[in-house]
Amino acid sequence: MTEPKSGGDRTLELVLLRHGSTAGNAEHRYVGRTDEPLSQAGAREARESGVREDVGCVYVSPLLRVRQTAAICFPRARQMVVDGLREMDFGDFEGRTADQMADDPAYRAWVDGMCVGRCPGGESREEFLARSWAAVRGVVLEAVAGPEVPLRLIIVAHGGTVMSAMSKLVRAEGQDDDPLAYFSWHVGTCQGFRVLLRVDGEGPHALGWSRLGGVRDL
Repeated sequence: MTEPKSGGDRTLELVLLRHGSTAGNAEHRYVGRTDEPLSQAGAREARESGVREDVGCVYVSPLLRVRQTAAICFPRARQMVVDGLREMDFGDFEGRTADQMADDPAYRAWVDGMCVGRCPGGESREEFLARSWAAVRGVVLEAVAGPEVPLRLIIVAHGGTVMSAMSKLVRAEGQDDDPLAYFSWHVGTCQGFRVLLRVDGEGPHALGWSRLGGVRDL
């Protein structure tokens, strides 16, 4: 991946937005690799979150719920698909609810381990963090390596992707070894964060951040 060009630090704003809701989200199912479309409620939610026709480019996960959300919220934007922005792969837990798996020993062991271990047939927290953060970092580094650094980068992805990026960018004191710190960055559908970044030879660093209630907050 291209590193920032020499000649000083670069600054820009990064927007991280979660997709609208799906039928699986409404039923509280684990929806990771499953390629669900937005529900009718999710499409309405995306429209009501705000529509920006002045955005020329957004970075998206390849999954349909994300691309549909981006198309609604940023109808004139070119979508740049980045495979690594996909949600966590929950393996054997995909499509099932916590209640359905209450007596599943593998699920109970995963939950008792604070959801850090590998999902059977899927990813571990560490594997997902590495993959998704590499994708977000790569988007930022490619942007600042060009001749003109954009003022704002917009990524539309998943709840897990947003939590992964924020837990890497904003390292609160005492949270490095806290497996629950990841969940402190949870956002609802069509919500997210805006982060002011400084990018130097070591990569992106957060200078400040705020929550987004929707696209209307941009």
